[in-house]
Amino acid sequence: MGMMNIKGIQLEVQRIADTGVGSRPTLVFLHEGLGSVALWSSKEGSWPQALCDALGCPGVVYSRPGYGLSDPIPDVRGVGRHGPDFMHRQAWEVLPELLAQLQIERPILIGHSDGGTIALLHASRHPVQACVVLAPHVRVEDISIASIQTAQEQYLKGDLRTRLSRFHADVDVAFWQWCDVWLSQAFRSFDIRQQCRHIQAPVLALQGRQDVYGTLAQIEEIEPAGIVQRTVLEACGHSPHRDQRETVTQEIRSFLQQHVAALRS
Repeated sequence: MGMMNIKGIQLEVQRIADTGVGSRPTLVFLHEGLGSVALWSSKEGSWPQALCDALGCPGVVYSRPGYGLSDPIPDVRGVGRHGPDFMHRQAWEVLPELLAQLQIERPILIGHSDGGTIALLHASRHPVQACVVLAPHVRVEDISIASIQTAQEQYLKGDLRTRLSRFHADVDVAFWQWCDVWLSQAFRSFDIRQQCRHIQAPVLALQGRQDVYGTLAQIEEIEPAGIVQRTVLEACGHSPHRDQRETVTQEIRSFLQQHVAALRS
């Protein structure tokens, strides 16, 4: 675990060692809207570590600004409030700089929720070997807004703030940077379906049938220029890697071994 300076901001970065034979692509994990390096783990251990072990690949897990141990966003509810393009900026400005400093070329992106959206946006402009997205958002739906409003109520009046505080140095920055932009009127027109059409790399999109943050349209409407596989998971909500850990790991492993040449051996 360490910190890296990316465009003047200290980001929490964790490296996962290569357990394979020979040169294998790096898996880069992009967390959800309230996630962090720590939130990828559960009582079963680190899922990024388990996936890297299953594929024999090195990995990188990092917390975006304002999450985990990364630098907070000053005045997050004022001048520091996110605009509707905040995920575009993470995909096209921050992530390329992080990869450049780490000397990683053509990674395999593994993104969850907002992180899945960032993965798709990055792959629409930059070369990657594959793009795996879990419960991504390609546009805003009423179900998304309703669930975020519920989360806001739980944060203000329930125990969500206490539960999240274990994973973020500044829990209020982590929560409000996500909640405020998603509930803003300007964000209602957010739509990346056009950008997805420019993705050349193979795409695996997974979503739980019981996801309360989006309908299955979120993966059905991903139409890249290249290969796409869509997988609907039963008895699964918004976090496939937690709700169906083994199934998701095997789905990803099978897809990547089929479509990434360096993993076929």
